[in-house]
Amino acid sequence: MTTDETATAGPAAGGRTDRRRTGRRRQRAAGAAAPSQPAWRQPRRRFAPVRAVSDDELEELHRGALRVLAEIGMDFLHPRARQLWADAGAEVEGERVRVDPALVTALVSQAPDRFTLHAPNSAHDLEIGGDAIAFTAVASAPYVSDEAGGRRQGNERDFADLVRLSQQLNAVHLHGGYPVEPVDLHASVRHLHATRMLLTLSDKVLHAYSLGAQRNRDCLEMVRIVRQVDHETLDQQPSIHTVINASSPLRYDHPMLAGILEYSSRNQAVIVTPFTLAGAMAPVTLAGALVQQHAEALAGIAFTQLVRAGAPVVYGGFTSNVDMQSGSPAFGTPEFMKAAMIGGQLARRAGVAYRSSNVCTANAVDAQAAYESVFSLWGAVMGGANVVLHGAGWMEGGLRASFEKMVIDADLLQMVAAFLDPVVVDDAAMAIDAIAQVGPGGHFFGAQHTQDRFRDAFFRPAISDWRNFETWDEAGGPTAVDHARRRVRALLDDYEPPRLDPAVAEELDEFVSRRVAEGGVATDF
Repeated sequence: MTTDETATAGPAAGGRTDRRRTGRRRQRAAGAAAPSQPAWRQPRRRFAPVRAVSDDELEELHRGALRVLAEIGMDFLHPRARQLWADAGAEVEGERVRVDPALVTALVSQAPDRFTLHAPNSAHDLEIGGDAIAFTAVASAPYVSDEAGGRRQGNERDFADLVRLSQQLNAVHLHGGYPVEPVDLHASVRHLHATRMLLTLSDKVLHAYSLGAQRNRDCLEMVRIVRQVDHETLDQQPSIHTVINASSPLRYDHPMLAGILEYSSRNQAVIVTPFTLAGAMAPVTLAGALVQQHAEALAGIAFTQLVRAGAPVVYGGFTSNVDMQSGSPAFGTPEFMKAAMIGGQLARRAGVAYRSSNVCTANAVDAQAAYESVFSLWGAVMGGANVVLHGAGWMEGGLRASFEKMVIDADLLQMVAAFLDPVVVDDAAMAIDAIAQVGPGGHFFGAQHTQDRFRDAFFRPAISDWRNFETWDEAGGPTAVDHARRRVRALLDDYEPPRLDPAVAEELDEFVSRRVAEGGVATDF
């Protein structure tokens, strides 16, 4: 089997090659090309994050969280976790763990403020922390949609195409999980097939779901095989990440704690993210929700350091409000934006990297989807987020991944990256000579200063339509969704799988085949 066939013949296809891929290769041979986009790079924040609360108010929130951990405590549902806490001097009563503020502070202080995530392709290695920002594609959606096929249940074919699209989009730096859940793959072996596709269709950093220890181990071993490093090197080089959600309020369940035990012990990255929706799983006031978020995050971060001092960890913020009429989560709201900014302050207070999200509740790729995503993204970026999950493609409160929304969001992420670039102030940029040459009156279109720079003078959104009204019908509809649909098609038509040594692909296939034959993992917890 060639490397290309390996990448396109999924388990549900019974080993057959994908006719759509063949058609796209023919189109490339005929001269079709994907739309241009800025080169892959990791953006950096060149100014201080926004401080949404004062230093005194920040300390009040921090002290409130420490009080929650000391007086109320957290439930840890994994017996090994409770034993580690007891050995460290915490008060353990049944499943409840109460931790003295001094112990929490001492443990959290051991966490690194930044680290490197190593990708299968070292050109896609990422710095996590400091002023660096990394965006993921949408993750964990049960449904998927495009303009041609509408809304449908997640499946292997769409999963693979979304991974291909993520690989093509330079604004997407890493995978945050499965872009859509491929439910046509049995749950016991889904992680094996899905991770294999992630590793053969893409060469960016990937994610493993912490749904039982064996899944974590399988995914880490598959990454090791593709990176072709030994276990000692892997334990020195974080190469995969997982998201650990608190079962808010104030509880960490067995599968999530197993994920920390597995990955922190192997020096792999853990993003601790409480699920604090104000009015539902957290107090209805923003301050109360943030106190609970901070308590749960500190408890999770501290536990990673109990497992292994210095293990890479990220403070995750996901606090938002709910629609009090329906109970449904609300995203892209002013409350989400403020929580994202304050969450960044709390993460910096803890001395660790920060995760936020680009999320919306819109049901269509429309104005609501745009303004909610802009609000979410602005809160995340201005709040100092180092990792922005669901950066491209999230719809419907997380229920749906959208092909068109993914490329529109990628355009937005590139605009954010361009916004973060510094303004050059030197003699050439100030252009005094050009001003003297043209003014008073005149224009700068023909000035040599403009001609030398016109190709790179401004960022041009890839999906924008700057054609005259009279030409609209010649190129199809003029809307952003029309452009996005064409751009999705062009990017997938131009896709080529990353190069993977045939011997490595064979070793990966053998591992997956063996684990599938063994039955994968149990699907009950």
